[in-house]
Amino acid sequence: MKAVVHERYGVIDSLRVAEVPRPQPAADELLVQVRAASVHPDVWHVVAGRPSVLRLMGSGVRRPRQPVPGTDVAGVVEAVGAEVTRFTPGDEVFGETLRGHQWRHGGAYAEYATLPEEGAALKPGGVGFEEASAVPTAGLIALANLPQRRVPQGLRVLVNGAAGGVGAMVMQLAKAYGAEVTGVDHERKLGLLQSLGADRTIDYTREDFTRSGERWDLIVDVPGNHAFTDIRRALVPDGHYILIGHDAFGSAGHRRLGSIPRMLGLAARSTVAPELRGGSMRTPAKAESMATLANYLATAQIRVVVDRTFALTEVPDALRYLASGLAVGRVVVRPEDNAG
Repeated sequence: MKAVVHERYGVIDSLRVAEVPRPQPAADELLVQVRAASVHPDVWHVVAGRPSVLRLMGSGVRRPRQPVPGTDVAGVVEAVGAEVTRFTPGDEVFGETLRGHQWRHGGAYAEYATLPEEGAALKPGGVGFEEASAVPTAGLIALANLPQRRVPQGLRVLVNGAAGGVGAMVMQLAKAYGAEVTGVDHERKLGLLQSLGADRTIDYTREDFTRSGERWDLIVDVPGNHAFTDIRRALVPDGHYILIGHDAFGSAGHRRLGSIPRMLGLAARSTVAPELRGGSMRTPAKAESMATLANYLATAQIRVVVDRTFALTEVPDALRYLASGLAVGRVVVRPEDNAG
């Protein structure tokens, strides 16, 4: 089969399409003919090898352990392992190819990929393959950081970086929970936020929400581009702050450790800052989370807007386009569009 191959960190143009053996599903895995695979920041970070700590978190120290990038797929089940009980050949599915919560390549940028049964869900009939492929990683991160118990009906929530993959998921989850949501992003992305249900939008190039005098019950900060002391000004007295953290494709965060030092600092500070409390170290089971995301997709409480699609041969262009910040919506790879 054709697949994108990544042999060394740091050089996006070194990615190439090659003929590789078709993967074989393990006992608890599905073999899926890939119809679409999403491009998201974690893929860029593993290709770039930055921050370098990710190489110790499953990616591979000297070179990528798994040579085929990508983690999120949507497609048609070709075969199933002996222990698989929820899927059969011919099912249309979407999911994450990684087991657990790892930071490495997952073999998605290929004509066929395997994914564990726990990381898969049936694709709702009214949702396209491209849209479904853009849900898993962003949706799982959003659910882990924003469980429904943290958002009582009527809560005023601000999402900073609301037009990105994770931000758009967080914003739509908050709306589904019954919150009043303000989305913050660049002026040219505000129309996207409005189409996804934002009650109000703020253009960060014109207004700093931390200095407006307005306050929210909960602030979910995807890019982490404000100091916590500034964020506090925009919270009600008993408000809460959730930092998801984004290294801005290597331009922010520690070169070797990324956002880890800041996360650890906030965790230590939570002993004296009530705004940082209320989270949980428990990560929801992936099968449960994927079922939740499938339900939200089926009921249109979560929607995905795709900005551009690329062929396998164009994956370097797709990664550069993602990192440019120009995309208004998600970026997707379609193996069937690959010429030749």
